[in-house]
Amino acid sequence: MLRAKDVALRFGQTTALDGADLDVDGGEIVAVMGPSGSGKSTLLYVLAGILRPDRGEVYLGDRRLDTMRDAARSRLRLRAFGFVLQFGDLVPELSLRENVELPLRLLGVPKVEARRRAVSLLRELEVDEHADRLPGQVSGGQAQRAAVARALVHGPRVLFADEPTGSLDSVAGELVLDALTGLARREGSTVVLVTHESRVAAYADRTLYLRDGRVAT
Repeated sequence: MLRAKDVALRFGQTTALDGADLDVDGGEIVAVMGPSGSGKSTLLYVLAGILRPDRGEVYLGDRRLDTMRDAARSRLRLRAFGFVLQFGDLVPELSLRENVELPLRLLGVPKVEARRRAVSLLRELEVDEHADRLPGQVSGGQAQRAAVARALVHGPRVLFADEPTGSLDSVAGELVLDALTGLARREGSTVVLVTHESRVAAYADRTLYLRDGRVAT
């Protein structure tokens, strides 16, 4: 499903990735661990086609991402990928429901259908009673569950999660992880989960470690 071969990337004089290799099967949940500054997030953004590596190859199935034009990669991200970041990054001016509807509307789904699907998913994640509230009017855990809903509402092939519980307490974090992994398994989505916490990595099928810019099992 997702593959990186000999990926290298530098920021100025700093080496973030140095020949990283990664293979993730369809439907697999893989955690990538390593200390802060080890390049975990950089690897995720390369796999998602947000950053272009200096060297190496990145594939989604048989499609090579790193050589695609920017516009093509943007379209692919919209259709095939979902993202959950540490602070959710919900649009603050939109309600939780409107945030979840957003990927569907960008894909041309009619408003009534987008609303139905958004409300259904928020109900499943037990935040539907806050659907019309703004992100700043709910708790961090509730906002992050809405971010999970937004990431999965369009049925992405791959979900990228970058420290998705890093800003939450342990109870709220477990609720978010249960929702994220449970829905991803049900929908058959592949998950790449970046974390520095072993309790978070325990939700994955497999854990990889980033050391010196390379991936080790």
